[in-house]
Parts: sequence; structure tokens; C-alpha cells
Amino acid sequence: MSDDHPPSRHSPQKSWLDKISHLLTGEPQDLEDLLEILREAREKRLLDTDALSMIEGALQISQMRVRDIMIPRVQMVVVPKEASLESIFPLVIEFGHSRYPVIEDDRSKVVGILLAKDLLAHVLQNKTLTVQEIMRPSSVVPESKRLNVLLKELRTNGNHMAIVVDEYGQAAGLVTIEDVLEQIVGEIEDEHDDHQDEGYIFQRNEHEYMIKALMPIEEFDAHFSTHLATDEYDTVGGFIVSQLEHMPKKGESLIVDSLRFEVVRADNRRIYLVKLKIK
Repeated sequence: MSDDHPPSRHSPQKSWLDKISHLLTGEPQDLEDLLEILREAREKRLLDTDALSMIEGALQISQMRVRDIMIPRVQMVVVPKEASLESIFPLVIEFGHSRYPVIEDDRSKVVGILLAKDLLAHVLQNKTLTVQEIMRPSSVVPESKRLNVLLKELRTNGNHMAIVVDEYGQAAGLVTIEDVLEQIVGEIEDEHDDHQDEGYIFQRNEHEYMIKALMPIEEFDAHFSTHLATDEYDTVGGFIVSQLEHMPKKGESLIVDSLRFEVVRADNRRIYLVKLKIK
């Protein structure tokens, strides 16, 4: 066989040369390499800090699952399907949400979604109508779905809320398009957000919680009967950074006594979301 034929595209020699070429040119080999290049661009002022944070968030949602950000079933604000429109009006006014899961029997069985605008349109005409007569079909997603896939589906279907189901088909929680976007752009506040609420903790099961990193460490201690607070930090995120002595990346963990903290979302500036497991 002649030696002057070029090597096959898929030959080991080509693959090896590709690797050497990538090494010499400095091209990113994985997501972390790409993030390092972007952080260097920020340091050279080619990107500002906010832009870098959003880019990091957009890249990280492909590695996050619905279960990481969903509102747990026990914290959903729901309405019974057989309730009259008049009877649920006070609840809708109190919470100010635009959408409410409609349940049958209990929270594990969500049968539809009630839109506040539909309620307003019909309650003025006939207060005796029931929720099930005006509710809309619910979109259902598994806990394991990746956030980037979910975002694409929500945008394509025009849905703003999806019901999250577990392996048995029961409702495990809910997720909104706003929840996904917040992983990219940060917290989105509206006129109904309560700045003094206790929305820092989302309980997933008896031993596992999702904690917002901005939760004051004193509130954490009060809730979990711990003694982590000192003068060195004010928040759960600050505590984790202080213990690790560096800004952690997604997936890093910290074990303190019977508590295991795992960073779910973070960028080069701060931690956003933490998973807590209690042994």
C-alpha cells in the first residue's frame, strides 16, 4: 500500500493529532475549560460580571434537573376541582399567583391548572361554576428532565407552569418558566414577592432540603437546631465559602457533623442554591 495516502478521518493517528492540535491552540475541551476562558475574558473586561454570570447560568442549566429547583408538593398553593369559583377567590387574592394546580382528593393528584385570568373572567358571570369547569390541562414533566430541555418545551408549548411527577406518576411538585429563567438571570422579583417570607427552605423529603444560599445563618440555626452562626459570615452561602476557603463550583460538598451541603448552583461570584441532606 502506498504511503502517500492521507490518514483516514477516523484513524487513531488523526484522533491523536486532533488532541495535540487542540492542546497547542488552547481550544476548550470541556465545559470547565470554556468557563475558564470566559472568566479570563471578564478579567480582561471583554465581558462584564453580570454578562458572565448569565452565561454561566445558561451553561449550567444543561446540567441541572427539574428536581433541583421545583417547588415541593407540600408547598404548592392548590385549589380543589370541586370548589366553586366564589369560594377560592379569597385564596387567589391572598397569594396573587397567576396559575394554581387543581387537585382531586389530595396534592399527589393534579388534574389541571387554574389561570387567574380565567377565574376573573368567569366569576363575574357565574360565581357558582366549579374550578373543574374552567380549568385547563396541565403539562407534566418527570423529576429527571434537564432544565434546558424543559425551558425549550415550555417556550414551544406556550406553557408557564408544569407539574413535576415522580416515578409512580404522582405529583412531586411544580416548576415554572420563571424558576428556570432565574437560574440564568438570578432572582426575578415581582409585586407579589414577600421579602420577609420564609421561602429559603424547600423540603424534598424527610432528610433532604433545597436551601437558598442567601438564607441568614441565624434562621438556618433556628430552623434546624444547629449552631453554625459566627461573626465571620451572615448567610448559608457565606458559611460554606468560609469552611471550604474558596468559592465552590457546582457539585462540591461540605460535611459538618450530620449535615451534608452540596452546591447545586454557583458562579464565580457567589453560591445560589444548596442541597442539604441530614443523616
